[in-house]
Amino acid sequence: MSEVESTWKMKFTILLFVSLFCGLILAQEDGPEIEKTSGTQSCDMCDLLKEFGALREKVGVMETRLKDSENQILELKKKETTKVAFSAAIGGSGRQIGPFNTDTTLIYKTVITNIGNAYNEHTGIFIAPVTGIYYFTFHYHAGGSHPVSLALIKNSQRVVTAYDHQTLNDGADNGSNAVFVQLQEGDQVFIRLDANTNVWANNEITTFNGFLVNQD
Repeated sequence: MSEVESTWKMKFTILLFVSLFCGLILAQEDGPEIEKTSGTQSCDMCDLLKEFGALREKVGVMETRLKDSENQILELKKKETTKVAFSAAIGGSGRQIGPFNTDTTLIYKTVITNIGNAYNEHTGIFIAPVTGIYYFTFHYHAGGSHPVSLALIKNSQRVVTAYDHQTLNDGADNGSNAVFVQLQEGDQVFIRLDANTNVWANNEITTFNGFLVNQD
């Protein structure tokens, strides 16, 4: 039996005992063979009623504290069971993505890990399931004939960028960046390919990753 159940059982037993006791006293007062109570007996009854009222008040306080404890336990269990981690790759092989005329959200279609199902492989967007601190990384492979500019976006805010200049002498480039981000529940995080830049589709190099470090 849990502590909460034991406490509730004790409370019910006490209230039942007091109710029966008061009922017996009232029944005796109504009996035809019992003499009228004296002033002292009346005071005793008053004291009993006062004690009963104080007991009810204590039980009410205990009930409130138990409810608060139950809520705290539920919150702790929720935090303990919340696990969020994902890794996704851009997908494909030997295919250039971009350059485009406008900024474009990259969709990492190959899901490697998605604990908590917070990353959407159809939109490329990660949505924070709980408030807390998250850690994100992204890596790319790209040809040198076009510049590379990838940005990690929180809602509409650019947080960090990975960039490489265009070069005719460098056949390919690899790059990455990482960041800790404070997110509220429902915040969105994604990788954006800036206009007029490119990246190379590859399941082993061009990736987007993240996990929950600490829940608030």
